[in-house]
Amino acid sequence: MLTRNKLALATGLALMASSAHAGYTFQINEEDSITFGGYIKIDARYVDGDVAYQDFWTGGGSVLSDDNSKLKMFANESRFNMKMVHGEVTGFIEMDFYGGGGNEIISNSSHPRLRHATISYDKYVFGQTWSTFMNTSSLVESVDFAGPLVAQPFVRNTMIRYSHNGFSFAIENPETFGNDMIDDSPDADSANDELPDFIAKYQLKGDWGNVSVAGLFRQLNFDDGSDETGVGVSVAGRINTVGKDDFRFVVSTGELGRYVGVTAAPDVYNGEVEESTSVVVAYRHFWNKDIRSNAFYGYTDTDESDRERSHYGVNVFKDYTKQLSFGFELGNYDMDDKDASSWYGQFSAKFVL
Repeated sequence: MLTRNKLALATGLALMASSAHAGYTFQINEEDSITFGGYIKIDARYVDGDVAYQDFWTGGGSVLSDDNSKLKMFANESRFNMKMVHGEVTGFIEMDFYGGGGNEIISNSSHPRLRHATISYDKYVFGQTWSTFMNTSSLVESVDFAGPLVAQPFVRNTMIRYSHNGFSFAIENPETFGNDMIDDSPDADSANDELPDFIAKYQLKGDWGNVSVAGLFRQLNFDDGSDETGVGVSVAGRINTVGKDDFRFVVSTGELGRYVGVTAAPDVYNGEVEESTSVVVAYRHFWNKDIRSNAFYGYTDTDESDRERSHYGVNVFKDYTKQLSFGFELGNYDMDDKDASSWYGQFSAKFVL
């Protein structure tokens, strides 16, 4: 027989099933609750130029022999998450639909993909989530997924993290990216990573915003069984300016490889540890309580592979309700080292659960 709390939960779940555009928190008892969240996002993206179409720009890309244009409409960024709280323990899991599969001929279906899966207790986090190396508040608000990924620290790892008084220390899943790499193709490597990646970060917060300094120390492995040490640092933050406006920035340098730029820089290249320098700057302005715009720029260059990549754009968002917004963005992605670039325009409709 269902208890009163279980009956309330079952009733709530039934209501949710009939109302897919709703987010709810169910308080089961004093210690237990379940929260459902996420959003539905529909995109229409047009790309024109000699860098091949991508659903969102990364630090890599394929160069076309001639300029080409492509329009695509998709809903893959939509996501669903669930948070479970039991006393001092919190579990969180989230998925989106960039897992591949399906086609545009018949169904436009796509597989769900795990984004986050964590257990939090006291000052510890166990599981897969944003790397400790990141300052997530510095991520740019954009129509194109996450903005200038070409220069943004952007990676999810499985980890054990300890945080206290602004300090965070973590050991994270290692992966040497770039062995046997051919041009910009992110081929899997055959190196055997033996030690976790070590990350330390300090974040200072206040009414003015926040600034963080993160350091990365790791062992990079080569196909021949040898290894070298890789180190890097990133300074990032979000600074409040006038009214609700803010300025966001990231400066990263060192042997950062896969941690910054989303394939813009490999960890190793031609038997050498890659070094890179990346910069992101963005400004968000609120025209009024319902309309806001962002202007952003990201740039990465590398030493060993001699890559030079950049991405800039401007956008506008309009909130029609607390949950519903529409956005439009114009921008450009450059592979300067290959003398190739593409322009894009993208429209989105987003309903937050």
